[in-house]
Amino acid sequence: MHTMKPLLIVKTGSTFAELVPQMGDFEDWICRTTANIPRPVVTWDAQRQPSLPDPLAFAGMVITGSHAMVTDQAPWSEALVPWLRHVVALERPVLGICYGHQLLAHALGGEVSFHPAGTEIGTTSITTTAEAALDPLFGALPPSFAAHTVHSQSVVRLPKAAVLLAHNDFEPHHAFRVGACAWGVQFHPEFDAAAMQGYIRQMAAPLSAQGLDPVALWERVRPTPEAQALLTRFCQQLAAHSPCPGQPFSAATTPTGAGSV
Repeated sequence: MHTMKPLLIVKTGSTFAELVPQMGDFEDWICRTTANIPRPVVTWDAQRQPSLPDPLAFAGMVITGSHAMVTDQAPWSEALVPWLRHVVALERPVLGICYGHQLLAHALGGEVSFHPAGTEIGTTSITTTAEAALDPLFGALPPSFAAHTVHSQSVVRLPKAAVLLAHNDFEPHHAFRVGACAWGVQFHPEFDAAAMQGYIRQMAAPLSAQGLDPVALWERVRPTPEAQALLTRFCQQLAAHSPCPGQPFSAATTPTGAGSV
């Protein structure tokens, strides 16, 4: 009997503690967004569980957002760098969200830094590139779509092999793909409107200090079905046995510490 491999959620951080009792954490938001795609899910906490998972044990991986900063190069975060290179070399499907997007770019030779314009937060309009029309995840999107954002760091330089898929006036690198099935998205497809408004409420004081208007940002929040559909479509790729099978990989290049969950 064939056993369906689980989706691995790589948890790189948590949301605000004040939001958890009513909304759950990042992994819960991902699971809710993809609830219509039946597949077992395993969550691995990268900050608290030191043993790196075996990528071949999973159908694919989603890397969550985090309140941490990639540029801090925390040991737990840097330990994921060779592991992510391994995942991409194996052509295991991977989707990095916000921090995950930046960490994936960092691992593959891109550069992450603070955005010179400060924080992008709220529901914003994002534009796809011409290359996105041929992409398995982005090809079904309209030329412009709404998405929830909250970030102060950015991928300021994409990896050399990356294909740019989306941008807006604030963020030139909102989405990219490397190879057949490794994607990074700066925006949050797992956020619903309540989560986005919760972030604006929790960050009201520092946003005001930057000259932003939290009340106006809160009032402009709206549903983002096209962005959320990206997460669903990623899981559909796994369910449909997308053309990203595990390939033989030299043990010599396997990162130290890789093993089972």
